[in-house]
Amino acid sequence: MVVANWSGTFLFVIVLLLLGTSIRIFWEYERGIVFTLGRFSTVKGPGLVFIIPLIQQVVRVDLRTVVLEVPTQDVISRDNVSVKVSAVVYFRIVEPDKAIIQVVNYLNATSQLAQTMLRSVLGKHSLDDLLAEREKLNQDIRDALEAQTDSWGIKVANVEIKQVDLTESMVRAIARQAEAERERRAKIIHAEGELQASEKLYEAAKILSRQPQAIQLRYLETLTVIGADKNTTIVFPLPMELAGFLKRASDPAEGAPAEG
Repeated sequence: MVVANWSGTFLFVIVLLLLGTSIRIFWEYERGIVFTLGRFSTVKGPGLVFIIPLIQQVVRVDLRTVVLEVPTQDVISRDNVSVKVSAVVYFRIVEPDKAIIQVVNYLNATSQLAQTMLRSVLGKHSLDDLLAEREKLNQDIRDALEAQTDSWGIKVANVEIKQVDLTESMVRAIARQAEAERERRAKIIHAEGELQASEKLYEAAKILSRQPQAIQLRYLETLTVIGADKNTTIVFPLPMELAGFLKRASDPAEGAPAEG
């Protein structure tokens, strides 16, 4: 009886151990890659999953989006400028069986590939593109990554360039370039203003040339303005036409018509 009780207890323990090793629980964001005698069998989960002990093995795969920080890379741009660039890659597994079967350690493989693509893609662009066209460069890197990771069952959702660091000498060179650009624009604006002013003066001169009285009135107006603003003696050239006009205005006898 004692032997029978011990054997029954032993069998019960064995059954419990087998049940414990044959039951797996997968969360909603997890999947299980089941191998039967070393060969891929199926993808199971989420929820409660039963496997055959000693015959089947299961590998857990997380389907949530992974935030992968790409270490700072030394990049030489197309115009031979050395910069340090860091980035972030967002990806997730869409085919868990491929992520396990097609590549060893998909996380490390994606990280190494992202570093390589970052240097390769950015090296084809100039420094101005690196600083001004972030959105386009992010898209180019994402497309290049996805072309490689598609066979691994990985979907690259987004790539963001975090920072572009320049050397101090390059920062000073860019500052000098920006200052020269501002000076160039200021000179162009000043020249355009001078051109517009000369055109207006030319039009005014044409109008005044057709009306000599207008020139004389303009002289008088200028004298009035100067006299109001200044208290010093000013020698102002007086045209002969204006002198004759003032003489006729002050001498009524000259301005009156001769009687017959």
